[in-house]
Parts: sequence; structure tokens; C-alpha cells
Amino acid sequence: MGIRNFLFSYRSFTPVPLAISLIYFSKPIYPYSNIGLALIFLGEYIRISAVRYAGGITRTTKVGAPSLCTTGPYSRTRNPLYLGNVVIYCGVALLAGGPFLFEMVFVTFFYFIFQYWMIISLEEETLNSLFNIEYSNYCKNVPRLAPRLTPWKSGGKNNPLSFRNVLNAEKRTLQNILIFIFIIYSKSYMDL
Repeated sequence: MGIRNFLFSYRSFTPVPLAISLIYFSKPIYPYSNIGLALIFLGEYIRISAVRYAGGITRTTKVGAPSLCTTGPYSRTRNPLYLGNVVIYCGVALLAGGPFLFEMVFVTFFYFIFQYWMIISLEEETLNSLFNIEYSNYCKNVPRLAPRLTPWKSGGKNNPLSFRNVLNAEKRTLQNILIFIFIIYSKSYMDL
């Protein structure tokens, strides 16, 4: 198994050492903790918007997709879920604070950029082989990670899921965020 396949298959677990470090060194610092909370909510909003259009199939352990999603947030960036994750984890690093606040934000940002760069390259190879010209056209019009200001008009017909189905598909991420916030604030109160 190559590094790209490893990072893809275990993408839910590879951030655990980083998360433990953030918790260990955490000591929320105002106003960074508030900025962190705002980024967490923004990142989760991006994720919810993406799951609304792509559905629960994003939680797969196999590279590929049954269809190419090019509407909703996928009309602005090809990887809105990964963008949302980067924003969430940078928000968590700001929320956690601590003596190494800026170093942890820097490490967090570049850790996820590296991980997603590897994963995205694997996914792009697969999607290109599955959807060939359609995917090539999509790549020419929609950036890999940084979003476009205006949505690309692809003519795609992905119907968004209901809010209830989105929450069901996204419950694990929401639970992890809430647990992380709870642990950070609980630790800060115990350290007083």
C-alpha cells in the first residue's frame, strides 16, 4: 500500500496525534478562541453544504465515485469537504490556544495541506479514468481546493439531500467537533 492509499484509507485516524497534541497544549486565549470557533462553524458549514450535494458516499474507504458531482459547493471547488476540514482543524488549533498557538496553527495547516494533496492526487487519477473528458473539463473550470468566487455552470443535475439526511451523514463529524470543544474547555477549567 502506497502512502496515498494509506492516507486515503486512514484519513479519519491520521490526525489523531495532532488532535492529542492540540488538547495536551491547549489553553484557550481570547480573542483567538473566538476566531477558532468561527472557523470551526465556517468549516462545518462548508462540509454540510458539500454533503448535501455529494451525499453519504463521501465516507467510503474506496477511491472513486458513482457519479461526478459538479453542483453546489462542487461548482466552486473540486474538494469542498477537504477545504472544510482544513478550516475546521485550523479553527480547532486557534480555539485550543496554548503556549505554541501559532506553531500549532502552522503545523495543522501544512499537515492537512500535505495529506489532502496526496489524497487528492490519488482521487484525481481515479476520477479521470472513470469520467475522462467530463472530469477533464471540470478540472479546467473548477480549482482543486481554493474556491472560485462564482459557481461554474456545469449543467449538472445533483439534487441536494434533505437537511435531516445531511445531519445523519455528518453526525460523526459533528460529534467529534463537539467532543473536541468540550475537552478543550473542560481542560482549561480544570487548569484554573
